[in-house]
Amino acid sequence: MFKYCSLYSGSSGNSFFVQSNTTSILVDAGVSLKKMCTAFDEKDIDGKKINAILVTHDHIDHTKSIAALSNKFDIPVYANKKTWEAIPDIANKIAESNKKVFNISDLFTIGDIEVFAFHIPHDAADPCGFNLYNSGKKISIATDLGYVSQDLLNHLKDSSSVLLEANYDTDVLKYSRYPYLLKQRISSNKGHLSNVSAAKAINYLYNYGLNSALLIHISKENNFPELAYETVKSETQNCKNLSVFVAPRDKPTNFFEVI
Repeated sequence: MFKYCSLYSGSSGNSFFVQSNTTSILVDAGVSLKKMCTAFDEKDIDGKKINAILVTHDHIDHTKSIAALSNKFDIPVYANKKTWEAIPDIANKIAESNKKVFNISDLFTIGDIEVFAFHIPHDAADPCGFNLYNSGKKISIATDLGYVSQDLLNHLKDSSSVLLEANYDTDVLKYSRYPYLLKQRISSNKGHLSNVSAAKAINYLYNYGLNSALLIHISKENNFPELAYETVKSETQNCKNLSVFVAPRDKPTNFFEVI
């Protein structure tokens, strides 16, 4: 068994869950402890059996309850050095024994899941995505990234499943109520990923074994779930065996089995 789900996904908070036969990993915890526990109950997740919390970057919509979860369930939290340094108020609330440091581009193991962290372009201290390996299968998580480089694609290759940001539609962003400077930040190379960029990446990855994609971190103001989905489906219309799903902002998805 190797499966995953999104618990929450969007600018108001992000958290993803990956599980193998013997290991459970949470990636980010950007909503309140109460909301996290509500999602755990809905998905029948035992917080005491979570082996690790992986942190992609320091922004509050990814880190809000990592200390509370760690303390409540005695969960180790893994982040890189610069990310820890960027969240001192959160770090100081976590027991020293549960603060773990990884280096980006190092392979490390949590239970029976191998983890590889890779750089992503975003305006955070040292943001990263993750490859997760179990039983010869690979899940990749890449969110909050300004653009898709060839280096990023190389890290996502050979994934059975990807959780990939599809944050905004270019035209919707252009005419949204956001102030100009925020629009510039979102569409910059260190901002967020557009539907079109996500679609092109998924189409490329299909040629390297991809069979399912979950679109994550969809903007409430600058996108629509249906628009993100249709953009990706249009770009990947020749990818006959590809399944595409959209993560809602405020509730968990179903579990997806990695095949």
